[in-house]
Amino acid sequence: MQQAIGKYRWTICALVFFATTINYLDRQVISLVKEDLDREFGWTKTDYANITVAFQLAYALAMFGVGRLIDKLGTKIGYALSLIMWSIAAIGHALIKTTTGFFVARAALGVTESGNFPAAIKTTAEWFPKKERALATGIFNSGSNIGAIIAPLTVPFIADATNWRMAFVITGAIGLIWLIFWFWLYEVPKKQKRLSKAEYDYIHSDVDEAKDQQADQGKKVSWGKLLAFNQTWAFALGKFLTDGIWWFYLFWLPDFLKEQYGLSKTQIAVPVALVYTIAAFGSIFGGWLPMNLIKRQWPVFRARKTSMLIYAACALPVVCAQLLGGYSMWYAILIIGFAAAAHQAWSANIFTTVSDMFPKFTVGSVTGIGGMAGGLGGILVSKSAGYLFDHYKNLGHIQTGYLIMFIICGLAYLTAWLVMHFLVPRMKRVEV
Repeated sequence: MQQAIGKYRWTICALVFFATTINYLDRQVISLVKEDLDREFGWTKTDYANITVAFQLAYALAMFGVGRLIDKLGTKIGYALSLIMWSIAAIGHALIKTTTGFFVARAALGVTESGNFPAAIKTTAEWFPKKERALATGIFNSGSNIGAIIAPLTVPFIADATNWRMAFVITGAIGLIWLIFWFWLYEVPKKQKRLSKAEYDYIHSDVDEAKDQQADQGKKVSWGKLLAFNQTWAFALGKFLTDGIWWFYLFWLPDFLKEQYGLSKTQIAVPVALVYTIAAFGSIFGGWLPMNLIKRQWPVFRARKTSMLIYAACALPVVCAQLLGGYSMWYAILIIGFAAAAHQAWSANIFTTVSDMFPKFTVGSVTGIGGMAGGLGGILVSKSAGYLFDHYKNLGHIQTGYLIMFIICGLAYLTAWLVMHFLVPRMKRVEV
């Protein structure tokens, strides 16, 4: 059946996967050269937290507008422009000579990287029928894990062989290669000559598709109107409560390994890579489960919500990561990896709720609103972490600040699920 339909949509999914991989590779470099930067600039934990906040604040504020910009420019130009700009911003870190300069560089990276997910979600909505979107989202979202795996296996060794500046230059330049393939292979379905009619019809086979086809792609919907819907708030609050947890793992895991187990530089490569390897499986499984339930005739909303409740429960064991990690570092790594996998499974589905509930011409804007909320949640988590790590004393060999943070990480997803369920019990589709 699939052979007759065609598979070009999965080529598009692969392009988005590699863009997401590059996005996360570029943003993680700073955490992997943090020891060098601490030494050169004399940063405290709070200083580093504030620098990560510069990225997150810029990312959050830009998210509010970038989704609308991508809706206006279209995915082809919008995605390419975002990637060009964030590659330049990443390379620009190599020129920084002051702590203030790092605030500016991280803010520039945050603004430009904010375009990835609105463009990716919009691309997925354009290229996949509703029943396949969670799987496609899970696959491209696993790029965040692959980027996070590649980073610790390369960046510390590049910095060790050259210096921390070259780590930013080399990783930042990779994105420019992606552009060649994007312009060669990508076009929206109705303009894509490589796409068969059978696959085009399959992509547009959803019941709600006719309404989206009739909608004007250039139609403007105000933020005020979008914010009037419970569906928008459900997505935004779900992102606010959970995005910061992933960023906590991304920006603070190397520091945790240094503080708790005395690992530094290239020693962190394997443990960090293992966490994100486990997380990659979670991202793909996160998309597969609801698709499988939908194929078994479950309603989309029920399949999505049941899956998300399972993933929220799977995040809970991380509250014990540090305590069990007292017996062996690898216990902590495996538990954190499982929690990261739960996040990625959750993320694949929360993104897909947007295209479940909103017409395609609003997907970029709604994703941007949610991304902004997620960025603000990330700021709250980062500031809290920096304060806790600088001001709380340790209990024996346990880093108290990390103990508190892991408890927050474990409880965040069930809290978010309950909030989303209260606001949108049935995930009713929005009529704009």
